[in-house]
Amino acid sequence: QVQLVESGGGLVQAGGSLRLSCAASGRRFSNYDMGWFRQAPGKEREFVARINWSGGSTYYANAVKGRFTISRDNAKNTVYLQMNSLKPEDTAVYYCAADLTTWGTREIQYGYWGQGTQVTVSS
Repeated sequence: QVQLVESGGGLVQAGGSLRLSCAASGRRFSNYDMGWFRQAPGKEREFVARINWSGGSTYYANAVKGRFTISRDNAKNTVYLQMNSLKPEDTAVYYCAADLTTWGTREIQYGYWGQGTQVTVSS
């Protein structure tokens, strides 16, 4: 069992940066690949980025590629999402979750969802 708590969201102007954190409890955190998803008002939750258990492999949605960076520190049981060059369309609640399958990018493949952190980008 893994419990996840996101933090670091807030209000930022377009072009700005934020760093989200996802702190995990549970001794099996390092066993899981991890992912970030987001859900904008009136839209379905969508995949943002994922990282494998060791941090050696990452994958991004096209919408954020080149602007966002996912990383993890297994010693701190934490996964991060560095978001640069933010755009108003990045406004959403951001969630982290553990991949219960292999190389998942679909919501159904993930579990142990956190409560989310709000990111709002003003134009």
